Amino acid sequence: MERSSTTSGGGTRREATRQRLYEAAVTLIAEQGFSATTVDEIAERAGVAKGTVYYNFASKSVLFEELLRHGVGLLAASLREAADRTALQGGGRGDALDAMIRAGLVFIDRYPAFTQLYVAELWRTNRAWQSTLLVVRQQAVAVVEDVLREGVESGEFSAETDVPLTAAALVGMVLVAALDWQAFQPGRSLDEVHTALSRMLPGRVGGRH
Repeated sequence: MERSSTTSGGGTRREATRQRLYEAAVTLIAEQGFSATTVDEIAERAGVAKGTVYYNFASKSVLFEELLRHGVGLLAASLREAADRTALQGGGRGDALDAMIRAGLVFIDRYPAFTQLYVAELWRTNRAWQSTLLVVRQQAVAVVEDVLREGVESGEFSAETDVPLTAAALVGMVLVAALDWQAFQPGRSLDEVHTALSRMLPGRVGGRH
């Protein structure tokens, strides 16, 4: 999972190390679960010393919490970029939602292990990072809420649109459909899945016409 580089060499090296740790952690935890994954295994998979893990993260739990922040932050940024790009091209809010569906699918196709972990953790209630997870989830949903709200205000979407619930439904639709695609319908292309989900937009975001 990519992170932006910093201007200083030390900062860049540390970010690269954290990146390797994120990738190692997400792969191992997806393979064998959080409890069964050890710091030693994460360090070995990342190609660093065990002390390096603790230098960057206070514990395995902190590493995983930061991994969730990092991954969902990337997702939210990709959704926002898709919406902004659509606006610059003169598209409407419906076009922006469609672009965000594709951006979400591209993200999930690129980071399937992270997406599986993220969806699984959303339904757990006994994790130390549950409150953090709810906060970062809202960051991603809020991007969709903004576009829906703008569409309601402009008259492109029905004034009866329940913005928070519809935004959550759209994000959930993309997450679940993409995981189903990868697990049970891997022969389908991203374009096929995008087209199928796009056709559901009119039924979820009713216009006034």
